[in-house]
Amino acid sequence: MFGITILVFLVIHLIPGNPADIMAGEDSDPETIKLVEKRLGLDKPLYTQYYLYMSGLARGDMGLSLWTRQPVRSEILRRAGATFELALFAMFFSSLIAIPVGVISATKPYSMADYTSMTISFCGISMPTFWIGILLMLALSLRFPIFPALGRGAPLFHSLILVFKGEFAPLLDSVRHLILPGITLGFHYAALVARMTRSSMLEILTQEYICTARSKGLIERVVVYKHAFRNAMLPIVTVVGLQFGFLLGGSVLTETVFAWPGLGRFLVDSILARDYPFIQGGLLFFGTIFLIVNLVTDLFYGLIDPRIRYK
Repeated sequence: MFGITILVFLVIHLIPGNPADIMAGEDSDPETIKLVEKRLGLDKPLYTQYYLYMSGLARGDMGLSLWTRQPVRSEILRRAGATFELALFAMFFSSLIAIPVGVISATKPYSMADYTSMTISFCGISMPTFWIGILLMLALSLRFPIFPALGRGAPLFHSLILVFKGEFAPLLDSVRHLILPGITLGFHYAALVARMTRSSMLEILTQEYICTARSKGLIERVVVYKHAFRNAMLPIVTVVGLQFGFLLGGSVLTETVFAWPGLGRFLVDSILARDYPFIQGGLLFFGTIFLIVNLVTDLFYGLIDPRIRYK
């Protein structure tokens, strides 16, 4: 995380343009620009600015957004829920589709089902995310108005709570708004997970203990799902865990295409506005979540494989 703060701080200050020029206005004179730079602390050396930034982080202060004039921490927390909602839905969609497809491809290698699924996976890896989103929007929102094209419905977590009170309309509205951006974000990663699942299962199915299990007369379903699949889960969990971190970062394009009010879209707007504090805070937030997901993935290995224990 310390390394992330250094990289983010240096990269942000290498972005062309001066936020003081934007805040002062197009017709401002040099004296006004210098006053704005002094007020923002941009007239100080970089190491002094970095020291002040780290001092604020140690107190939980990420600074004020130059664009909204609100605390960066509150702006991140206000929009992080929408981004997490989209990323979780995309991960659920990609895992729900990709893992069974990968298992079927591995149990029936070089069949028509295998060739079809791997061809679709190859297309999913190759196609840009924004292009998939535009195609889905044209097909399922404009040509056939099934799903809304833009915006976010009711918050998913709040909608789930209302279900217990007998109100199903908010949940339906939330899911309808999630489907197009969720599929767009998750399609690329579904292709990666499907290919990894197939590769891992093919390797496990050639092991001697699988042949032993079959020689004992176990039915094929038990051999595949109880013996092979569990041992093939380690690389799959690794990919799924890493992909969740990439889903958060990859949500920037998806949120922009579908006008999703999340952290990624606001981060793009902040870059255009040269909002240094929010850019730093947003990138640091994404980096922290990525590190936490990696740690949880490593610890999860011990639950899947009893041979792995952390002391």
